[in-house]
Amino acid sequence: MARTRPTTKPEPQRQSGDSVPNPIWFKPVMFGFILIGLVWILIFYISGSQLPIQSIQAWNLAIGFGIMLVGFLMMTRWR
Repeated sequence: MARTRPTTKPEPQRQSGDSVPNPIWFKPVMFGFILIGLVWILIFYISGSQLPIQSIQAWNLAIGFGIMLVGFLMMTRWR
């Protein structure tokens, strides 16, 4: 008596260009960076250049824009 094997379809192999969905934490982290950078800049302007870090003065703007830039760079990888 011959044994029959169950026929299964082989899984298609993914190409490197296939879009794989992002993990669940990606969107909140991305928008979090953008909002934290925006809040950093707003606090700097509203406080009259006294906050968040008084000793670095206008570099607070660079820090705020840098944090926002991380969020915007993450946005290019959002699927």
